[in-house]
Formats: sequence, C-alpha cells, structure tokens
Amino acid sequence: MGQKRILVTGAGGFIGHHLVTFLQGRGHWVRGVDIKEPEFAPTTADDFLLLDLRRWENCLEATAGVEEVYALAADMGGMGYIHANHARILHDNILINTHTLDAARVNGVKRYLYTSSACVYPEYRQLEVDIAPLKEEEAYPAQPQDAYGWEKLITERLCLHYREEYGLHTHIVRFHNIFGPQGAWEGGREKAPAAICRKVAVAKLTGNDEIEVWGDGEQTRSFCYIDDCLIGIEKLMASDFYDPINLGQDRMVTINELVDIVAEIAGITVTKKHITGPQGVRGRNSDNALLRQVLNWEPGISLESGLADTYTWIEEQVRQSLMQKSSEDLMHSRIL
Repeated sequence: MGQKRILVTGAGGFIGHHLVTFLQGRGHWVRGVDIKEPEFAPTTADDFLLLDLRRWENCLEATAGVEEVYALAADMGGMGYIHANHARILHDNILINTHTLDAARVNGVKRYLYTSSACVYPEYRQLEVDIAPLKEEEAYPAQPQDAYGWEKLITERLCLHYREEYGLHTHIVRFHNIFGPQGAWEGGREKAPAAICRKVAVAKLTGNDEIEVWGDGEQTRSFCYIDDCLIGIEKLMASDFYDPINLGQDRMVTINELVDIVAEIAGITVTKKHITGPQGVRGRNSDNALLRQVLNWEPGISLESGLADTYTWIEEQVRQSLMQKSSEDLMHSRIL
C-alpha cells in the first residue's frame, strides 16, 4: 500500500483522535488539525496544527502537501447540544466543510472522505420505535430533524458535485452512533452510550441507584464501536465507491435496554427515572446491505463488548472526578 501523507481534521475529537493513531499504525504520515488538542490523551500525529477551519486560509495551510483528507471536523455534540445550537452548528459547519473541501481541490488532494451522519435521514421515516432500517436512497425527499442534519446533507451534495466537476475523489460515509473510550462523557456534548455509562458509574460509586433517562426510554437506536468505524472508513477510502453509504451496526436497541446492558457490565441494579428531555427521532437503525455489497464487510464488534471497554474507561474518569470533588470539598471546609 505504501506510505501516504494524510490529513485528519477534527483530530482533537473522539473519532479523529483514534483515527490518527489507526492510520499511523498502517504506516502513514499523518497531520492532525483541530481548534483544540485531544482532551484525554496526547496526540500521536506526526504534525498537529491548532487551526480554526472556519477560516479559508487555515484550510489552505491544513491541506497543503497531503494526498488524502479525512474530514471529521465539526461543531457537534449530544442531542441536548444539537437541539440548543441550531444556528451555531449550521453556520460553523458550513464554513468548515466548504472551505476544507475547496482548499483540498486547490492543493491537489487526491481522495477526500466526508463524514456525514444518520441525522440526514427524514424525520418522517423515524416516527416509530420499531422502524425499518434506513437505506441510503431514503434520505430523499429530504426532511432532516435539525440543522446538524441539514448541513450534513448539503455538504454531501457539495462533495458529489466536486467529484463531478473537479475530479476530486470524494467519499461520503454516514455514521450511525459511533462510541468508545476517550470521548466526551460529561458536559452536554456526550452521546447516549457515554452519558449512560457515566450515570451508571456514578450510581455504582455513590450508592445511589437512580438513573435519569430522557423520555420513556423506548426510543431506539443502533450503536457502532470505534474500532469497527476505523476499519470501515479505511476500506471505503480505498474503494471506488463515491455515493453516500451507511456505517453502523444494524442491531436496534431501546435506550432502556442500553441502560440495562451497562448496568449489568457494572455489576449493579439501577432504577430508571424518566424525565423530560430532548430525545431526537423516535427510532433509527442502519441498513447495511449496501455496505456489505460494496466493501464485503460490516461491523462485527458486539454492543456488549464495545460497551464493556467504554464503561471501564468512563468509570475511571468518574472515579477520579469524584475523588477530586471530595478533595476540593474537604479543602473548602478547612478554609471555612
């Protein structure tokens, strides 16, 4: 395969950080770019640049001298963050993706991977808990639920036109709920698996077995472990397939079931307290027929196995956080 010079944008984020290490393990030279450094472990990138990719000149600098771009940079977070920041998300992500794609064209990049999302699918196809898996062509007629999904869909179209008009080989992957260690686990930007792992860890370490769940907990999703995600996008980037394609597990579970799986991993029993909160669409699952056909592959790591690794890491983060808070409270009481 030979060494390539590769740019990973969003390299300070969860998937991007893992992707840098993964590609280096394949023998490539990797530049990471983000507005922030990775939060939980130092980057292993050969070259790491702190750049705001909403600015055109920064995108030119980022894409200079590389053959391939994995475009993961985005302003995003969990459902609570997405629902509260429509204008900011649409504004920032349009700038990031438009500038990065065009800078790649100017700098002669050969292959470009755009990371889209299952959020592009129409809300009217996701109104029931027990829905049919979403096929790629069902993104139209378009009606994403939120600004995050609209921006992803618009940038998909931009990538297709750049390939047609400029010859830039643009690949488009639609992620379905990627999770794993070393991702956001508190603060509002975390996704459901991390949030549930945090809540269960707090319950275990404090002895309070009550877990808050947004809505009735019967909303359904599929979840894909980070290691499968990395293999899938590498395979897609090496292929000659350029239309949008799903990447996720096709096993659908309810949020209540997700809580039960994590609680079993933690070795405790929890009580679910259902509260009002943003839930997103009622049901969503990935149709992997095209993925199997194109790549002769699909994710194979079980939900339980991925959650076990994720929970172990998050429990340690919660433990350290609780110890720090206890130490700070003790110090405060001594001052008083």
